[in-house]
Amino acid sequence: MLDLLLQNSHLIWRGLSVTLETSAWVIVAASIGGLFTGIMLLYGPLPLRLLIRAYVDTVRGIPLLVLIFSVFYGLPAMGMQISAFVAAVLALSIFGTAHVSEVVRGAVDSIPDGQTEAAKAIGLTFYKRLRYVIFPQALARAIPPWTNTAVELVKASSLLALVSIIDLLYSTEQIAARTREPLLFYGVAAILYFSVNYSLSLVGARVEKKFRYSS
Repeated sequence: MLDLLLQNSHLIWRGLSVTLETSAWVIVAASIGGLFTGIMLLYGPLPLRLLIRAYVDTVRGIPLLVLIFSVFYGLPAMGMQISAFVAAVLALSIFGTAHVSEVVRGAVDSIPDGQTEAAKAIGLTFYKRLRYVIFPQALARAIPPWTNTAVELVKASSLLALVSIIDLLYSTEQIAARTREPLLFYGVAAILYFSVNYSLSLVGARVEKKFRYSS
């Protein structure tokens, strides 16, 4: 078994690197997009709020695999030629943005109105109220659900094997089929996925504790 692992370790690490790269791009894109859409859900003009609400509810109601296939096959059908990797990142980012936007909206909306009124009383403008009063408190509340969303996005990246992205799961499938040792290699893949997500959870917990104590 050790010999098999050593012989195929380069393929496993290559797949893991693709998973990590995809997840990193998606988490960053979803966080930025979710921050904007979450704020707009609360403070944007009514037409924009309605549009974003329709987007969030629609995406959250669609199975992720359907969304991935829609982007992967739909964009080329409309004449937009993009790589499989870009299509995968785009689909997961659309999905992640919808979920992060609800995290941001819920965290900001949970801050008591008295905080806003106190900030108004000392003459802070809208943007200064958000920056100095609302956001520091909301951030500590947003980190736990954001971490859960990030972990879910890492796990969701395994679906990209279905559109031939050579990620950790796809590499594992190929190795297991060739060596006829599915238990061994799927077990290794499970350990690697767990390690990545557990590390992400630990980082999220540390950041949450830091902001909770400083807010």
